[in-house]
Amino acid sequence: MRLARLYQALEDSRLALPAEDARHPFRLSGKILALLREKLNLLFMADEARGAWQRKVSSRFPKKILFLLPILLLIVGWFAESTPKQGSTASQFVDPLPQDTGAAGFQETLLRLRTTARLMQTVAHPDDEDGGMLTLESRGKGASVLLLTLNRGEGGQNKIGSNLFDVLGVLRTLELLAADRYYGVEQRFTRVADFGFSKNAAETFQKWQGHDIPLGDMVRVIRTFRPDVLVARFSGTDRDGHGHHQASSILTREAFRAAADPNRFPEQIKEGLLPWQAKKLYIGNVCGFGAQTCPAENYTVKLNTGEPNPRLGMSYVQFAMEGLRHQLSQGAGAWSIDSGPRYTYYKLVDSVLASTTDKDGHEQDFFDGIDTSLPGLAGRMGAEESKVPWLQPGLEGIASRIEDARRRSEKEMSAAAGPLFTALQELDSLVSRLDTTPINSPVKEELLDRLREKQQQLQRAINLALNVSMEATVAPQQGAGLPDEKDALTAVSPGQKFLVRVKFHNGSKYKLVVDRMRLDAPQGWAKQIDAQASTVATAGQDQYANFVVQIPADAANEHVYTRPYWHRDDPETESINLIDDQRYVTLPFPPPPFRATAEYHPERSGFDLSFVGGEHKIGASEGPRTGISTLVVAQFLDDKGVEQKRTLAIVPAFSVMLEPGQQVIPTDKDGEFVVKVGVSSNLSGAKQGTLRLELPVGWKAEPAQAALEFRQRGEKQEIEFKIFPASLKEGRANIRASLKSGGIEYSEGYSLVTREDLGSFYYYQPALQRISIVDVKVARDLSVGYVMGAGDDIPTVLKQIGMKVTLIPSDKIASENLSQYQTIVLGIRAYDTQKDLAANNKKLLDFVYNGGTLVVQYETSPADFNKGNFTPYPAELSRGRVTVEEAPVTVLAPDDSVFHYPNQITQNDFDGWVQERGLYFMDQWDSHYTPLLASNDPGEQPQKGGLLRAQYGKGTYIYTGYAFFRQLPAGVPGAIRLYVNLLSAGHEKQ
Repeated sequence: MRLARLYQALEDSRLALPAEDARHPFRLSGKILALLREKLNLLFMADEARGAWQRKVSSRFPKKILFLLPILLLIVGWFAESTPKQGSTASQFVDPLPQDTGAAGFQETLLRLRTTARLMQTVAHPDDEDGGMLTLESRGKGASVLLLTLNRGEGGQNKIGSNLFDVLGVLRTLELLAADRYYGVEQRFTRVADFGFSKNAAETFQKWQGHDIPLGDMVRVIRTFRPDVLVARFSGTDRDGHGHHQASSILTREAFRAAADPNRFPEQIKEGLLPWQAKKLYIGNVCGFGAQTCPAENYTVKLNTGEPNPRLGMSYVQFAMEGLRHQLSQGAGAWSIDSGPRYTYYKLVDSVLASTTDKDGHEQDFFDGIDTSLPGLAGRMGAEESKVPWLQPGLEGIASRIEDARRRSEKEMSAAAGPLFTALQELDSLVSRLDTTPINSPVKEELLDRLREKQQQLQRAINLALNVSMEATVAPQQGAGLPDEKDALTAVSPGQKFLVRVKFHNGSKYKLVVDRMRLDAPQGWAKQIDAQASTVATAGQDQYANFVVQIPADAANEHVYTRPYWHRDDPETESINLIDDQRYVTLPFPPPPFRATAEYHPERSGFDLSFVGGEHKIGASEGPRTGISTLVVAQFLDDKGVEQKRTLAIVPAFSVMLEPGQQVIPTDKDGEFVVKVGVSSNLSGAKQGTLRLELPVGWKAEPAQAALEFRQRGEKQEIEFKIFPASLKEGRANIRASLKSGGIEYSEGYSLVTREDLGSFYYYQPALQRISIVDVKVARDLSVGYVMGAGDDIPTVLKQIGMKVTLIPSDKIASENLSQYQTIVLGIRAYDTQKDLAANNKKLLDFVYNGGTLVVQYETSPADFNKGNFTPYPAELSRGRVTVEEAPVTVLAPDDSVFHYPNQITQNDFDGWVQERGLYFMDQWDSHYTPLLASNDPGEQPQKGGLLRAQYGKGTYIYTGYAFFRQLPAGVPGAIRLYVNLLSAGHEKQ
């Protein structure tokens, strides 16, 4: 009768719980589970106790019953997965890395459970991060690690395409998030933009309007994340090179103390953030970037990131390199690191702790002097600890459960579930008790923050131990199989209705009761269309639920779209991003809009337990309830027939774009010109709209408006308008487009930014064409062949001003008849990205020798270029550059035809340039070359190797490092005129 009385006691003590707690929506009363653990479940017993209990029962009952009894009692284990943090790296990807699943993922999660260490690294750009160190600390030591990158690299070069500025920033954010998965870190950004290379911190801060804008965002992240240790990647000195690098370390030193000062950025305190003082501050690049040896006095911590990790299958730095290689726009695709020791060095420069170094001034670890054990959290409370005498023993008990789980998992991973459940319930009880205890608020908030992180990690550990999973997919609109990408519903719009199918998979060996499945979406959007009754999922079984989602048409007026929360009105000149939605500030992107959730509990057996002294049947009595969630995705077949997934997004019903976004019009153009507007529909069925242009005063369009009708989703229409300007004088003008449909005005275009190795996101831009009217003369009969390098938009501009330009694929150089061209242009980084050029360089030089003109634009990798001997006469490429776009330019050879034909070049033609003058100038050259221009940044000597001309045989060879690839698409008049003259060099008589 004892078990019957116990069971009745459990029933009598059942607590009434709210349907959903804001922090832990699936936690059952710790009181109930404690009773279950102690009296009913073998899963929670220590090994010795379980053995004694089984021996006692075996002396009285048949072995068949004993065989079933442990199975009966093990069923009370349950599984839970927490929702990823808002803006987390994981939320941007559909499937986890293999190392984050199964036994490897489980063991790493146990490692994280055993430490409370938190580390935050600060860098300037994507690819600056010390990936080996981050991976070692996160995956090797279990620390919670956050990477703060000041900007998104939007001002850099793009090695794989022509996209620059803000769309490049979106791409590089996706690339960095892909790398972060390998490092095992969270990602944050500030609102400052990459405005291009800067040679010193002073210029950087001038562009960023001082220190406070990036410093405020850095302080916000520190106050939110609460790191123990702050680690700057750079030193804050000239040794860092790039001014952004220097600035990132300078700001980190300031933020270390500022984050703890409530008088700094007090608006954050009013929002509810609390001051936070990290314990220690380190700086990097103390021995030279990537140095493998370092004078002992230069560093405090020396870490070996080349140490192998069996769970990763390679060393930490090698695994980090696997992630870094996703940053293809940076040229990282082929980078690799050999096996063996690999060291990284950091120096302690500030601390609020007593000395933590040895007699030589060194430490073994960033966290020396900091108790990062779970029980050690109690000691952080200082004098307040006396108010919670139960906390230290409670944390020690939880740590003991976690260690028990580790031991059990060595035999069978699922055996770890019991002590993990116990740890979670004890932790829930501690959190609840602490939350209601009257102690100092900052101390309480810090402790609760750490404990809630442990709750999430415990849930993940149980998830991996019991192998429960969930999928939520958009049902194809038609047909039974997976659609092609163009037909898949990867993005939905207001006014649209679609079906989501949710699958719950019980991968454990226990029966689970699925209480309900829901689709998390704005209120009223989603409705379950099948039965909502509880169902039992046996071992290996799936359970399904179907939801109809209707997005209201008026949702178009709300902030529901999947879009960046930041923007710049003029990316070519502005260095600060404007924040459109403060909810997401510092996150990589806003979180995905749809998530499916299942609530479930383990079914208890209906066996009669009278054989252990009781007469009551447990039957289907409810076990502990928990849940699991997943993002909603759309499945499709790519162009190779391989199944792919993409997180479901919300986009406007129509995308409106003026194509291209920049147009250059010569002043001598006859009367009118054409503007093309591309309009795409994301709605099914027939839809109508009216398209109009907004023109400068006095300009006219024909037609004045266009009526459009769309018959199917994905349909795109291109409409041409003839534009009649009032006059064509050199200057700037804007044309805007808007579509009105269903009472809603659409005046933006959007495009998907993704790659098969990346997540996905959408880039938005106003339906705007920036027009630059330029007084430029062109040699009408000049035929130009253009070999694209990394990618640029120069050929588009040349065609707009009336030049005859033919794109020559690099792999066709060997067979191409080059004599049909007067001039051949190599696009930016052509030798670096198009290896066919190196093999056929002699043919290009022969083209010059026989009377042609070859214009070679800037190249990277000076060592490779110089080794290749690509120039007709000796010349040495360097990393010399002029970063200040307003830097003075001196004409060195004023009589050269480059400054006279077909356009007269004056000093005014160097006004209005954007981002930079040039990069990768030559620093040595043969006397056959004539330097044509000189320029320099403030305080430096003139650099004369940015534009060289040489006569070779009958033809002309030109090397230019000046940044025409930025100036021409930006419509800079003087740069356009000078570039046309370069293409015309050697053909003046023609």
